[in-house]
Amino acid sequence: MSFLDAFFIAFIEGITEFLPVSSTGHMMIATALLGVKATPFVKLFTVAIQLGAILSVVVIYFKRFFKSVNFYLKLIVAFIPAAIAGLLLGDYVDAALENVFGVAVALFLGGIILLFVDKWFSGNTLEKEEDITFLKALKIGAFQCIALFPGISRSGATIVGGMSQKLTRKNAAEFSFFLAVPTMFAATAKKLLDFYKDGLSLNKDEVSLLIFGNIVAFIVAILAIKFFIGILNKYGFKGFGWYRIVVGAVIIILFLLKVPLSIV
Repeated sequence: MSFLDAFFIAFIEGITEFLPVSSTGHMMIATALLGVKATPFVKLFTVAIQLGAILSVVVIYFKRFFKSVNFYLKLIVAFIPAAIAGLLLGDYVDAALENVFGVAVALFLGGIILLFVDKWFSGNTLEKEEDITFLKALKIGAFQCIALFPGISRSGATIVGGMSQKLTRKNAAEFSFFLAVPTMFAATAKKLLDFYKDGLSLNKDEVSLLIFGNIVAFIVAILAIKFFIGILNKYGFKGFGWYRIVVGAVIIILFLLKVPLSIV
């Protein structure tokens, strides 16, 4: 992986991390198009740079992280389902990270769902963080489990989960952002631990790529969050749904036509 490859992948991560379009799925497609092989380091890179994007949440919503102890307790409760599922399904998730066709199908089907989300939850009224009870937080966290597999979208799943609990789009989106912080810290730590458990180590160039990728993802994500909240409030999910359908359909067609598109 070159620094140019790292820039493009990190740029895509920064843009897509908070959009309901699957950042992991887009990074997989990007690595395929760039011809970057799915080495252990590349798999680590695509997970670790998500941490850089997530840190943008801490910067933008800095004051919210000092609001109350309940805020952290709710995040912990919401994080538990994905933590358990991640430990139990880790090997399956790793295998899924090599299946670009599966990502395309998930993008397509998820896009269809997003076309109807605004209509399904049009009457939601809970717009404050205090409206999120511990039970609601747990249920939202359960939705995050679905997004362990590439192409589903962690932000999309948790936002829909929040809206299923009567939260407004904005409130559900912001809670999804906050929940990403412990989730991606844990995911990055686990990926690093597994990397070293396999007897691998990072050389200087790989460390530089990780630092560079995180910086790029962080900067781009700050802009993306503000963009997403504005678009979400004004237009809802339908545009993202159509985008997912088009991207998923294009990749599926390429596979059916047997156009080379593989990261293995």
